[in-house]
Amino acid sequence: MGDISKYQGIIPAFYACYNDKGEVDGQRVELLTRYFIRKGVKGVYVGGSSGECIYQTVEDRKRTLEHVMRAAEGRLTVIAHVACNNTAESRELASHAQSLGVDAIAAIPPIYFHLPEYAIAEYWNDISNAASDTDFIIYNIPQLAGVALTVPLFREMRKNPRVVAVKNSSMPTQDIQMFKAEGGEGFAVLNGPDEQLVAGLAIGADGGIGGTYGVMPEVYLKIKELVGAGKMKAALEAQYAANQVIYGMCACHGNLYAVIKEILRIREGLDIGSIRKPLPALIPEDMEQVRKCAKLVDETVALAERLA
Repeated sequence: MGDISKYQGIIPAFYACYNDKGEVDGQRVELLTRYFIRKGVKGVYVGGSSGECIYQTVEDRKRTLEHVMRAAEGRLTVIAHVACNNTAESRELASHAQSLGVDAIAAIPPIYFHLPEYAIAEYWNDISNAASDTDFIIYNIPQLAGVALTVPLFREMRKNPRVVAVKNSSMPTQDIQMFKAEGGEGFAVLNGPDEQLVAGLAIGADGGIGGTYGVMPEVYLKIKELVGAGKMKAALEAQYAANQVIYGMCACHGNLYAVIKEILRIREGLDIGSIRKPLPALIPEDMEQVRKCAKLVDETVALAERLA
């Protein structure tokens, strides 16, 4: 534990892969995993928001992770998000993830009830203790979880030696700097909001985990490369172009991930199914916008390739 180099890069959030009946499809999971290997990303973040985790059963999530690990064959950093809205099932997923040899587990705080910070810390530590040989990553996404990672809570969690990183999806980018300073040497902070990857990297993020990385990984890889080379004007150009794609994908009746999956089908010939209710699926009226977005992805990837 403690080697943060495995988290310093572009790590797409893995999409849920279903068959035509809406069941988790192991073969499609493996196809998506191999797609990410071909694209050259650092790793994958499995079972998070993009993986529709809160709409999946424990068995769905285990099956997905098993097939990711089978296809990855050590060629990707694999972070398994294991949080459920109860401790017992979260611990079950954590133990299972460790048995498969993942690099790290991650967890959001419990949602719905606003728990005191000592209860959140106990929840996270209980999960971590179920995978005692595996790194632990805190997932801070207050706009959805309803709870923010505060400095006192962060300091309490840093007493756990397995806590090696924060996936920070709060909107203020200065939170990244704050967690980097508090975490100290050997601690990683990963940018969450895709639309501000440049800002996150500029203020000290070690990399990023994002839900739209998978539809255009080349663009986000180029953004990290450009920021690392100090070519901020070019990095901003690529970021602005990526953001236009994101805004376009969010302009459909169907959920963002339904749009992304259709674009992957159009551009990559990669069929990983649709999304799971209650997320809204695409409707026929969406298809013109989806095709526009697919073309915009083509143009944005081409732009990223041209940027020196």
